[in-house]
Amino acid sequence: MFEYAPAPESRSVVDIAASYGLFINGAFEAAASGGAFKTVNPASEEVLAEVAEAGTEDVDRAVAAARRAFGPWSELPGAERAKYLFRIARIIQERSRELAVLESLDNGKPIKESRDVDLPLVAAYFFYYAGWADKLKYAGFGPEPRPLGVAAQVIPWNFPLLMLAWKIAPALAAGNTVVLKPAETTPLSALFFADICRQAELPPGVVNIITGAGETGRTLVEHPDVNKVAFTGSTEVGRQIARSVAGTGKRLTLELGGKAANIVFADAPIDQAVEGIVNGIFFNQGHVCCAGSRLLVQESAYDEVLSSLKRRMATLRVGDPLDKNTDVGAINSAAQLSRIRDLSEVGSSEGAERWSPPCELPAQGFWFAPTIFTGVTQAHRIAREEIFGPVLSVLTFRTPDEAIEKANNTPYGLSAGVWTEKGSLILAMADKLRAGVVWANTFNKFDPTSPFGGYKESGYGREGGRHGLEAYLA
Repeated sequence: MFEYAPAPESRSVVDIAASYGLFINGAFEAAASGGAFKTVNPASEEVLAEVAEAGTEDVDRAVAAARRAFGPWSELPGAERAKYLFRIARIIQERSRELAVLESLDNGKPIKESRDVDLPLVAAYFFYYAGWADKLKYAGFGPEPRPLGVAAQVIPWNFPLLMLAWKIAPALAAGNTVVLKPAETTPLSALFFADICRQAELPPGVVNIITGAGETGRTLVEHPDVNKVAFTGSTEVGRQIARSVAGTGKRLTLELGGKAANIVFADAPIDQAVEGIVNGIFFNQGHVCCAGSRLLVQESAYDEVLSSLKRRMATLRVGDPLDKNTDVGAINSAAQLSRIRDLSEVGSSEGAERWSPPCELPAQGFWFAPTIFTGVTQAHRIAREEIFGPVLSVLTFRTPDEAIEKANNTPYGLSAGVWTEKGSLILAMADKLRAGVVWANTFNKFDPTSPFGGYKESGYGREGGRHGLEAYLA
């Protein structure tokens, strides 16, 4: 493999404070309980900052601030709300280098993904929903759609800033106010966004950001003065939230786990398909709800696909997330690394054959080499359970009907991919796959105009596109 000289991005472009408070009513405040936790760089285990932990009293203050701001904000003409969203989008673009470095430091993802994928999409979602703010009556949800009120939003650690944009942008465009809780392992970009809100002169209380762990999130979603709950995360937590809001009248959208099938037919362009396979499972270290973690290959193409995939995996560079040459960064936390290791051991113990390319992992931090399992059957746990890491299970099929049956044999239904030169086969497969998103001859492509969401245990509701407004309108 050709050796690249190190090309690290400078950490000096972003200023990380030693400690952060809660962003309530347009200002940073200490937690009433005085509680705090540390956020670390998963690539080095270095403590980046101390962050306030919100308790019940803090959640009450944040929701009350959002409630006070709701009346004036919702009564603003849509064109005026749009100005704030456009302003936020422009500031995100102007400060994108800072945000990309911060995201890679706090999350562990490669800087080229933060810089070239996450940040452009974050700005695009705010631009897109800014355009909708004065056109809500044309969105197809009635002639006089109304905002719901206060939205409680809980986001995960895999795409901290992008998930923030997915939730905050449509909520504000529709006239709602927000209390958002980022994941406890990746709070920094959300707190940085709070400063962007101040820079954009967003009215106090329209966006409030509280930090903490699961108990903080539970307190927020169960708060009686919240009108809408939006959650992205694990299916287990999603079930708990659904139970907690049942019968309360709160609107709920859930975007949960996945175990996507990436289906490769023998007539597919193999080199292109292999790039899609790699992008489907090793992008963002496999920390993707819609990751193509099950590869279904038509038997007649199995040997060619597997040899080409192994050859491509041998070129992947694992290491410093701030190095622009890095393809696979650090696992987000020690807890997630432990889960990936445990399920990988289960895969080996159940008889699947494990393979990883030669890969020297750094001594410090949380790391896992890109891994594939062959000889996998539908009965293997690694083919059924979401690993949420850079681990791919490879299965085979003979006919399209068999591929459909295997792809749908999962409690999840978030996404799928189909690789073939036949357009008619793509359409036929897409019609039968129980997945919210089906990619054709590509994978992991997102656009603010396109709705995203799942079936079954992958949740319900849609985010993105015109459909993403519906969850925030009465």
